[in-house]
Amino acid sequence: MPKFYITAFFALLLMTDQALAHKVVGSGWTDGADIEGEVGFSNGDMAKKGTVVEVFDADDNKIGETTVTEDGLFRFTPTQAVAHTFVANLGAGHVARFTMGVDELPKMAATQTPTPAIAPAFDPTDLQKMIAKAVRQEVQPLRKEIASYKEKNNMQAILGGIGYIFGLTGVVFYIMARRKEKAAV
Repeated sequence: MPKFYITAFFALLLMTDQALAHKVVGSGWTDGADIEGEVGFSNGDMAKKGTVVEVFDADDNKIGETTVTEDGLFRFTPTQAVAHTFVANLGAGHVARFTMGVDELPKMAATQTPTPAIAPAFDPTDLQKMIAKAVRQEVQPLRKEIASYKEKNNMQAILGGIGYIFGLTGVVFYIMARRKEKAAV
């Protein structure tokens, strides 16, 4: 019987090791003719500056690469209207991977409509870029907080489950001790 408890204890230790790991996250969005993205961990830590982000097409052919800036962001200008898969090795077996479909890519310069002959006082394209940049700057910290919150809640659920296991084990020991006590009387 003691061997079972020792084995169960070590199994729980192994499970808690997995529970303490964090997830790799990556996402991308369009910014004008470019794709801007971020890679990092669900706890809010971003990839280190200089981390290489490779870009592959649907057939797994490498179509380009870029690097991460000090903010954990990268920028890539697509040259083909194909799905783009971004892959970044963050070390220690952590690999960020996400795909942007063709419909998510920025519009290529050849498909853009020509500018009108009489330009307005402001360029609508520049205004759209400024709005997109402002929204992105406001949303980026929220994404990190949401990913961190999800990781915290997952960790909380796992630790709660482990607590239930220990609690149930205690109840079983109590019942076994009561039975032993009754048998002795």
